Amino acid sequence: MSLNIAQHHSHNLLKQFQIPVPEGFVVKSPEAARDVVYNIGAPSVMKAQILAGGRGKGKYNSDGKGGVRIVDSPDEAFENASNMIGYSLVTKQTPPDGLPVNKLYIYKSVDIAQEFYVAITFDRARYKPVLLMSDDGGVNIESNVNQLQRFWFNLSTGITPEIAAYIEAQFGFSDDDMGMVTHILRQLVKLFREKDATLLELNPFVRTTEGSLICIDAKFNFDDSAKFRQPELVSLVEHSAEEKDEYEASQLGLSYIRLDGNIGVIVNGAGLAMATNDLVTLYGGNCANFLDIGGGATKETLSKAFSILQGDSRTKALFINIYGGIVRCDMIAESILAASAAMGGFSIPVVVRLQGTNYEKGFKLGNNIILEADFDAAAKKIVELTNSS
Repeated sequence: MSLNIAQHHSHNLLKQFQIPVPEGFVVKSPEAARDVVYNIGAPSVMKAQILAGGRGKGKYNSDGKGGVRIVDSPDEAFENASNMIGYSLVTKQTPPDGLPVNKLYIYKSVDIAQEFYVAITFDRARYKPVLLMSDDGGVNIESNVNQLQRFWFNLSTGITPEIAAYIEAQFGFSDDDMGMVTHILRQLVKLFREKDATLLELNPFVRTTEGSLICIDAKFNFDDSAKFRQPELVSLVEHSAEEKDEYEASQLGLSYIRLDGNIGVIVNGAGLAMATNDLVTLYGGNCANFLDIGGGATKETLSKAFSILQGDSRTKALFINIYGGIVRCDMIAESILAASAAMGGFSIPVVVRLQGTNYEKGFKLGNNIILEADFDAAAKKIVELTNSS
């Protein structure tokens, strides 16, 4: 897995590492977009801020236009922002319905003489990082991946003089250009190493008509397993409404997966989760999610977990299916009662199936919660209650 951040955050990171980017501004309203373009001048570039590529070739569900636009006046910025903010953008990398756009990133347009593609990632086959470059950057890079030049390097040595010399010869950079190119590439390696990145992509990285080199767009991914070392990056991650529940559960040490049905499911173990889904489906039901409490859940985390599931408007019933090995069934039962009391009772039908350690104590639940020891019968019951609710 990887941590992904929006383009404006990527630009701020590049600036921290002395890599040139345009001076950009984030706006959340058409009025703010108009004010920014009035202050920085036109033409200006407006970019939808979503975690997906292909924005330029994408289409809004408002006016059918793309997520990257050039505007020539403050009024034009207002008009375009009115059709961008609050609407969904569909690209090749989004779900079919697209992703909602809540803000735009705006910067003064630059006159481009040449576009390059530059990226650093890991080559898993060679167990080392690789620099990818092409002199055919921009929106067409996906159809020209065979033109990518690859330069493998070690994180300890970075971009060596030998690699820099080959790049100069391959791409025709002048000696003056190479001073800045080498600086940018070495800083990019430093960012890659210090921030636990898995992908740093500059596309396009451009030479302007005035001869300067600047990064126009950026896409960065970071190693999710290294987030304990990168609290600042973690704080930049933005979660959509659909991801909110999954994020809150992960903060509690719980594994939450959102599905498309209407039966909330709490289990302890991935295998039991799959079996529960299969049996619920067999009896004509559909799971809205899985919430795996694992073996170390507490009353506090479970109470929050129940709150997350009951707060999901799609969830019409709750199926708690626990096989007590590490986790004790009586503790689960106490947590269910505590959650019910804290929320003033469950507003949806609840079926609980407990088997394993101290399961006989768990069957003292009561409180209008339906108890069923048999897995098959419990699955059938939750589907019946969901269909009748």
